[in-house]
Amino acid sequence: MLAAALGRGDYDLEALEVAVWHAALGQAAQALGEFMSVVGRPRRDEPLRCSRCRVAMRGTGPRTKRILTMLGEVVYTRSRYQCPQCGAVRYPGDERLDLGGSSRSPGVRRQVARLGAKEPFHEVAEDLQELAGIRLSRKDAERIAEEIGEDLEETDRRERERTRFQPPPPVEMQKTLQTLYIEMDGTGVPMVPWEVAGRLGKQPDGSAKTREAKLGCVFTQTSLDGEGRPVRDPASTLYTGAIEDAATFGWRLYPLTVQHGLFLARRVVVLGDGAQWIKNLVETHFPRAQFIIDFYHAKEHVAALCQALFLKPAEIALYRERWWDLLAQGDVETILEQAAAYLPQNPKQNKDARREAQYLNKNKEHMRYAQFRAQGLFIGSGVIEAACKNLVGKRLKQSGMEWTVRGANAILALRCATLSSRFQDYWDARAA
Repeated sequence: MLAAALGRGDYDLEALEVAVWHAALGQAAQALGEFMSVVGRPRRDEPLRCSRCRVAMRGTGPRTKRILTMLGEVVYTRSRYQCPQCGAVRYPGDERLDLGGSSRSPGVRRQVARLGAKEPFHEVAEDLQELAGIRLSRKDAERIAEEIGEDLEETDRRERERTRFQPPPPVEMQKTLQTLYIEMDGTGVPMVPWEVAGRLGKQPDGSAKTREAKLGCVFTQTSLDGEGRPVRDPASTLYTGAIEDAATFGWRLYPLTVQHGLFLARRVVVLGDGAQWIKNLVETHFPRAQFIIDFYHAKEHVAALCQALFLKPAEIALYRERWWDLLAQGDVETILEQAAAYLPQNPKQNKDARREAQYLNKNKEHMRYAQFRAQGLFIGSGVIEAACKNLVGKRLKQSGMEWTVRGANAILALRCATLSSRFQDYWDARAA
């Protein structure tokens, strides 16, 4: 091939690269098919038994199957067995090679799942075609990625169930972690119409176009930087999330914190925006944790209070800066005392101001920011805020996207595993 190209004076290196690449893949695919056929037609010393009836199955001869692999399409031969009692069919070769019910190799499925966690499915198909010569439709990419995501979620669910019912260790167990942080938040995911039918939302007519994906993350902190600010331990952050009710999400997050050292931490801190569902989960699962309202969320409530109390922009800006300084000191009482002088006497007037003041008063013990800083603690939930944008927004909230709950949760499982550096562990366990 190369000699012929040179003889013609053809020096198009890219064309030669592609031609040699395809030729090499073709030979490699042939060798892979021969290996697969050896695995697919092994000699059996013991009879293969039906998984339903437990009776010996009968061999009915070889069958061929076309498999799309990382090397291209491969045809391999494997033995077929059928149960004489119930008629069930098994292909032991498919089972050993993780090809049961699929015409895509594990390598292809793994790459599709990895790419599907990062980019739209049509781009997955385009990238695989361009970079690996693998031909898949957009729908194939969607189906494969969601199947892997669902399997990963089911694997995690079984692990969560095991952890959920484990008794806590003895109280006297040595604490080996300095500080464990737990953060929670929620963000809307655009849904297909039937997934939001009849649900209340923020549209002008009161309907919903999104469902809330609840996210949680866990990480540890051991040290402070040169200025005394807390530093998140490298590679310590784990994520989890799904579109589900708060109670179910609580039992999703709790086992993750146990696996990450909930009972080994000297301090446990929960950071959130003060939503009632978050506070309920703290009371249910982490009653001994220090709960801190995200500082920037608290600042938004102070700004809203100023906006409700004052009309002139200069007054709004003046009191906002003044009260933000007090908030940074954790002095919520002084903010409320000063704001009370401007609250209307009529309770029905200026409901927004009264609502914001009530929020600050209700959560003041979770806003002692000067104390928290002095203890070397984070006061902002930036990790989970970033996750809402990067983990959910970049993949599930692109222009024109609409999801089913099933599909969104499958991709969320993939993205959480990928960003938590757990995807390879899952795949290794699957292969084993």
